Amino acid sequence: MSGLGRWSLGAGVGLLAAAVLCSVLNLVPITVITGLLGLIALSMAGYDAIYNWLDRADLRRRGSRARREHEGRQDR
Repeated sequence: MSGLGRWSLGAGVGLLAAAVLCSVLNLVPITVITGLLGLIALSMAGYDAIYNWLDRADLRRRGSRARREHEGRQDR
């Protein structure tokens, strides 16, 4: 996960905790705003994590394909 993803994860968790606190205090407008911002931050962190995971999977796939091609050339 990149730095932006980690930052978004921390901000999202903090904002959702603030939203829960505001809901306990019956501050409905602030609860809605912080909850939405928290969900946006968590979705950004999730997107970043999935993007990095798929990038690493693609690198492994390309590496294994290159290894198979290299071994195929050596067998000839």
